[in-house]
Amino acid sequence: MQINKDLLSRILYSTDASAYREMPLGVFYPESKQDLIDIVKLASAEGFSIIPRAAGTSLAGQVVGKGLVVDVSKHLNKILEINKDERWARVEPGVVLDELNLAVADFGLCFGPETSTSNRCCFAGMVGNNSCGSHSLVHGSTRDHLLETEMVLCDGSVACFKSCSVEEFEEKCSIDGREGEIYRFAANILHNERVKREIADHFPDPEVRRRNTGYAIDEFLDSERDICKIIAGSEGTLGLISEIKVNLVPILPKERALLCAHSNRLEDVFKANLIALEYNPVAVELMDANILELSKSNISQNKNRFFIQGTPAAILIAEFAAESTDELVNMVDAAESALLESGLIYYCSKVYGKDTAKVWELRKAGLGLLTSMKGDIKPVSVIEDTAVAPARLPDYMADITGMLDKYKLSCVFHAHIGTGELHLRPLLNLKKEEDTRLFRTIARETALLVKKHRGSLSGEHGDGRLRGEFIPLMTGDYLFEILKELKRAFDPDGIFNPEKIIDTPPMNSSLRYEADVAVREYDTFFDYSAQGGWLRAVEQCNGSGDCRKSSQFAGTMCPSFRVTGNEADSTRGRANVLRELLTKPTTDKVFDQKEILESLDLCLSCKACKSECPSNVDMARYKAEFMQHYYDVKGVSFRSYMIARMADVQRLGSLMPLVYNFFASNRLTSSIIKKILRFSANRSIPKLSRTTLRQYAKSLSVKKRSGEEIFSQNRVDQKGVIYLFADEFTNYNEAEVGIAFIELMSELGYRVIVPEHKESGRAAMSKGLLRRARKFANQNVSLLKDLITAEKPLVGIEPSAILSFRDEYPALVDSELREAAQELSKCALLYDEFIMREVEKGNISADSFTNEAKKIILHGHCHQKAIASVEPSAEMLSLPKHYKVETLPTGCCGMAGAFGYEKEHYDVSIAVGNQTLFPLINAATTASETIISAPGTSCRQQILDGTGHIAKHPVVILREALRG
Repeated sequence: MQINKDLLSRILYSTDASAYREMPLGVFYPESKQDLIDIVKLASAEGFSIIPRAAGTSLAGQVVGKGLVVDVSKHLNKILEINKDERWARVEPGVVLDELNLAVADFGLCFGPETSTSNRCCFAGMVGNNSCGSHSLVHGSTRDHLLETEMVLCDGSVACFKSCSVEEFEEKCSIDGREGEIYRFAANILHNERVKREIADHFPDPEVRRRNTGYAIDEFLDSERDICKIIAGSEGTLGLISEIKVNLVPILPKERALLCAHSNRLEDVFKANLIALEYNPVAVELMDANILELSKSNISQNKNRFFIQGTPAAILIAEFAAESTDELVNMVDAAESALLESGLIYYCSKVYGKDTAKVWELRKAGLGLLTSMKGDIKPVSVIEDTAVAPARLPDYMADITGMLDKYKLSCVFHAHIGTGELHLRPLLNLKKEEDTRLFRTIARETALLVKKHRGSLSGEHGDGRLRGEFIPLMTGDYLFEILKELKRAFDPDGIFNPEKIIDTPPMNSSLRYEADVAVREYDTFFDYSAQGGWLRAVEQCNGSGDCRKSSQFAGTMCPSFRVTGNEADSTRGRANVLRELLTKPTTDKVFDQKEILESLDLCLSCKACKSECPSNVDMARYKAEFMQHYYDVKGVSFRSYMIARMADVQRLGSLMPLVYNFFASNRLTSSIIKKILRFSANRSIPKLSRTTLRQYAKSLSVKKRSGEEIFSQNRVDQKGVIYLFADEFTNYNEAEVGIAFIELMSELGYRVIVPEHKESGRAAMSKGLLRRARKFANQNVSLLKDLITAEKPLVGIEPSAILSFRDEYPALVDSELREAAQELSKCALLYDEFIMREVEKGNISADSFTNEAKKIILHGHCHQKAIASVEPSAEMLSLPKHYKVETLPTGCCGMAGAFGYEKEHYDVSIAVGNQTLFPLINAATTASETIISAPGTSCRQQILDGTGHIAKHPVVILREALRG
């Protein structure tokens, strides 16, 4: 039995998505039920505690503690059985919610509670927190759908809890051992009349559907002697879950629509919610102005703001579902009329079809967006899980607002208003002692207000470290003692997740940051002033775990985690390691810490996190930053040195390309080269084109003016000037792609100029040699800043090279060039962006292209997806009237520049490609004659190596489609 007690493992599991941090004893990854039994027996024998953990997205510190973390997500993640006729599924604890929903979708079924973390949260965590989700109006909580729970108890025995008949319950009460003790305790409270009276007096109003305070003995008393009701919401404090059987429900009708009601006053939305509920929505959610404003600065979410009109103080999102379009339209129209007539709403946008997913994506990103606020003052999780009956919400919110005003605090509001739960996050700086005290004061006063309005202190996020301290206020002393007895019945020695729910320490202890300790500052190569410094940029990771979604779901983040399933290979894991060891370094030199290097090793620098992480964590940039500092301490490896200077080698090789290509392709010489560079023997060294792009351009030149000028001599109706960035990859390795672009644009009536410039520095950036990359950035900005304009843009062919102008350059160049770099970035366009801009102007039309029919599948480059968009490439390839283009739902190809060539990374590289890209290409090309297109040079090489198929650059395909 291997328990990982190394520093890296302990750091990775010292936090969750909450404000808490505590170094665990170690980490254990069980692979079977027997492993769970064995670890419980070991904990009992040796006296250490166990912290059950799955995706680690808990917001109340449920999986933070001093004990041994048992991570069930890595191996115990199999769907064991699906019964579509009886509508249930049996799963291991680490199964991800959306993965089960994918498996049962063809049966028209799903698991009803749908959390905002559904693409990475696991069933054990959903049971532990009694998770709900946006559709709890119709589907309730996890507790409502939990049929059976198999648990390893504190003595290592295994028990299966489920609804019991009277006879079955009495039989359970008579057995020996821990299971019998549990049932005997349950029998005592079943027959305790005072417990029932106290519950009526102290527990939440029965109308509050989201209720998760303490242990749900009220739900148990109302059930068919079902101890699952208690286990749901128990936060891993009662045992280790080994199997779960859940109820499945029919998927809501496909006819869906969203009514997005805009209000000028937040207070009006609480009343508008009651009007919306009269029209039977399946969900009602809220987003306030803070989230809406933050979405502007997030690349992915800014694209989802299409439904917003004006500057609302808040938007109420009501979802309606119906069996027919007419019925749906009538429901939406009726609700819209009522809301507008109330005077509480100034505008309603109606969203149908696929666009509804974009609105929900923005709503689900709310938590992550909130942590992207600049500086140390952040929206803090403290009031964020309270729930009251919807009718009480206006009065309750008035009390909450009054309390916040008393302390001169502003607050962020969002989430499940339809069920009376709002995630309220006051703005606090938990790096200051004064605010950590206020943190606890606000929590206590909130508990008293929730009690006043007969609400639940926790609606779905649980008690954990955050609210456990105040459970006695909610339940009263008598019932709290019953809850303590319940814990002792299950876990008399306190093995399971101590200091949660019961015996919880002060909620402002063990926080992620030490109060009144100055933030350590470092001199950096990139400019992080917009984030308040490098460390604060790293700290933007709030632990929500968006980077943990598997390859079954859309997006690219995080390719290596999708292969390994290791927390260390997630963006969150890397951010946690950087934050911990830059704040509390274990060495004097700081940048020689092997744990940071190890955590960054499998980062492919794909930049997916830059756009997909709602907190705007840019791990590719942080990795490059760290690596330059690391080299300054430890020196640059020969391989990194050579990769960063590959363009120099190829420039020399281009003098005799045939000789270069012989040595690169000859079996003996290439194997020696690969051995020296520590490249995989399975890769081919890229060859040089017979001529460089610049040489070709020069051969066509008719006159010189700040570079080589090329245009079609039989054209007189020139439509404009394009400055072509002859990046080092296209210039030396794939000049034919650049030539195709020149020919294409010349035939379409444009003058193409290759200006004087240096290489992009992409290879240097990818290896973290930022001094060298800065030199190229400075030179390129200086050479091009007075030449490039919006009318005469800089157009690039290789995404990673041209997008350096938009992404890295403005933050990398010397300070005196930053403004010029920022202006230049606005005029640096990908080939497809320029062509589609000209199509919109009417300068390019489909008439210039063939009428032949072709099918094309398109794989987008990672940097293109993160910083720009693949859509213009698809639109460009669709210019020929009968070209049908399918954009593949792929993530990273796995090559990532030099990463896939490196010997130790080859297997991971191929595994990334095998997850989605290779199977989709093989399926498409065997079915019909299909053209494969990929704009990235690395992507095309990976496709060739992984499938044997040749992929073409979109520019080449469009050049071939020209008439004549």
